[in-house]
Amino acid sequence: MYGTIFNLKIKLGHEEEIMNVFKELSDSPKPAGAVAWFVMKPDDKEDWIGIAVFESREAHVNNSNRPEQHQIFLKMMEHLESEPEWTDGTYIVSDIV
Repeated sequence: MYGTIFNLKIKLGHEEEIMNVFKELSDSPKPAGAVAWFVMKPDDKEDWIGIAVFESREAHVNNSNRPEQHQIFLKMMEHLESEPEWTDGTYIVSDIV
């Protein structure tokens, strides 16, 4: 599996609006090769943390290049102070409980 972990600096007062973007994303058809995605609001940090998991690097890159994904990114950016910090890589250990 392959994916990305990203940090989100939410603009003050924009939590509900970005949650609406995430709901729209959840309600839309899943991209080919998508396994799961999560967004966490940490207890002890201001920045939210996102995780996206794909079957392969190719599926991740293909999703990144989809026009629909770019539109979602633009909607997210309306509610972020800066572009997310991305860390891409291969998940080498996983377990689903």
